[in-house]
Amino acid sequence: MVKRVLAWLTFITVLIATYLVFMWVPNERIMGPVQKIFYFHVSAAWIGFFAFFVVFVAGVLYLRTRNEKWDAVGAASAEIGIMFTAIVLITGPIWGRAAWNAWWTWDPRLTTTLVLFFIYIAYFMVRSSIIEPEKKARIAAIFGMVGFIDVPIVWFSIRWWRTIHPVVVSSSGFAMSSKMVVTLLVSVVAFTFLYFFLLANTMFVVKMQSELAMLKEKIREGR
Repeated sequence: MVKRVLAWLTFITVLIATYLVFMWVPNERIMGPVQKIFYFHVSAAWIGFFAFFVVFVAGVLYLRTRNEKWDAVGAASAEIGIMFTAIVLITGPIWGRAAWNAWWTWDPRLTTTLVLFFIYIAYFMVRSSIIEPEKKARIAAIFGMVGFIDVPIVWFSIRWWRTIHPVVVSSSGFAMSSKMVVTLLVSVVAFTFLYFFLLANTMFVVKMQSELAMLKEKIREGR
């Protein structure tokens, strides 16, 4: 029932967001149609940050309770976070090519985002290198919590260091027109529903993988 509701909410909000991006909001005066990538880029970045925050919280809860459910939540959310961070790293250079005439610059925000991506790739490398389920969950929880440190670094990078990356939200509010703000917020909501829909489905797969690993461990110990 929950999955069905999430599926419909995701479908409806993504449909609305797509209409707003391509039909309703006007083209940016300088960049033109390429600027529309911005709405997907920022929304994907938000979900990446949120997903890794969930990994952090799930890690804390697992270490406190030793409940396997939280390990599954952390692993599923990390997988989704990697996917959306990859979208950020793909859409960013497309936008950057039009804005800066370069596919990639070692800008502080771009660099710290790339580091974040590799941190959680390493998270899964750690998980796959450990056979014993309880040890895997414990080490992964700690790794996921430590890896989250890079998220606030990414967020504050444009304030701490000299950067060419635009500031979307400042202390004075959104640096864009009201139509652009509405479109961005609807896109963020759509991506958020998409995150929870993917989380529900990915958790089921992760749980099955965990149970299979435990079964293999019991068989191995029985031998």
